Amino acid sequence: MVLADLPLLMIDENALNIASALVEEGIVPSKAAEDALHIAIATVYGVDYLLTWNCRHIANPEIQRGIAEFLEQKCLFLPFICTPEELLGDENDER
Repeated sequence: MVLADLPLLMIDENALNIASALVEEGIVPSKAAEDALHIAIATVYGVDYLLTWNCRHIANPEIQRGIAEFLEQKCLFLPFICTPEELLGDENDER
């Protein structure tokens, strides 16, 4: 698959509202508003996996728990968030 074949996910009003609410509710720190937007866009588009190297605000289990609870109240789904290494597993892992 070539990257050009992947759909472009646009920032829409729904994603902006979700991201703003995550920050306003104190679930995601205000300094990480762009991270909240990444999560909101993935949520709005129903992305299965959100891969990130950002373990401070995105791949952070404590923050993810708060985000998941917030989204569940809105009947929305939090994508599975992990690092690429977590998704692919250890290269020495025999499966």
